[in-house]
Amino acid sequence: MLNYLRELIKIQSVSGAEKNIALYIKSEMEKYFDECETDALGNLICRKNGSGKKLLFCAHMDEIGFIVTTIDDKGFVHFAPVGGIDFVAAAYASVAFANGTRGVMVPEAGLKSDDFKAEKFVVDIGAKDKKQAERLVKTGDTFALVPSYTRLRGNRICGRPIDDKIGCAILMAAAKEADSFKNNTTFVFSVQEEVGIRGSRVAAFNCRPDYGIALDVTSTGDGHGSKPMAVSLGEGAAVKIKDASVICDSELVRKMGEIAEENNIKWQREVLTAGGTDTASLQLAASGCRAGCISVPTRYIHTANEEIDCSDAKACLDLVVAIARTELE
Repeated sequence: MLNYLRELIKIQSVSGAEKNIALYIKSEMEKYFDECETDALGNLICRKNGSGKKLLFCAHMDEIGFIVTTIDDKGFVHFAPVGGIDFVAAAYASVAFANGTRGVMVPEAGLKSDDFKAEKFVVDIGAKDKKQAERLVKTGDTFALVPSYTRLRGNRICGRPIDDKIGCAILMAAAKEADSFKNNTTFVFSVQEEVGIRGSRVAAFNCRPDYGIALDVTSTGDGHGSKPMAVSLGEGAAVKIKDASVICDSELVRKMGEIAEENNIKWQREVLTAGGTDTASLQLAASGCRAGCISVPTRYIHTANEEIDCSDAKACLDLVVAIARTELE
């Protein structure tokens, strides 16, 4: 799983530009699933044929980033955010464009952090003027903060983008157990989650699952100055009950907890008061389905150093496999 995560982190996949990461994931998933296809929006849909209920797991491939809007006469690159950007975290960070060009994100001189907005920032790529800059980047090019992967003490790692490369890595590792799955199981690697949970809606409409379970990250209540929340690093897989976009199916939540207990998988209950995941679009697509979410507890989401505990990610992986091996009614 962590080997997959390291590889996924290296592949830039700003929302709307997920083709390269989809190709990499597909090359691995074809080893274990009966069919893998890419739909019109770019979602990768992998099916393991079986009997019984239709069970869908979904993790999003895209990451937050930026898109070039214009280049000024001095060669500075102006941009718009793609997804939810924390500009305090992004200020003076190194960025990488999809074509390999590097730069640094800088605010206006003397600007206070309270006034940090996209229109107050530019990217300095070292160009002396507009003509030189346009040889390196073009309007519409995407870029993101430089990726990283760092081992901390114990089971902890930090870096970016862990959201939601860790969810994809979990599904990729779970795919190795596909021959033991009891249900008609589909893994979806979705696009454009960060800009409005778009891909999963299309994929769920296509697949019409009876059960839909998203894999994503969630906040924790144990960080420095964190708001109270009953999720902590190292306490296991977080089973979502509610967030700002969805109320999960209560029977599925109960069943997921029961499966975790039966398989000695450490888990915790999640109520997130803000934000949302692909769970909401899975629940509402077509005629709807019983929807839930398995979350990896994560500190510092949408910054240059998101932090997780590997034992939590392993618990999420074990829970995915245990659910897929359970014949759902």
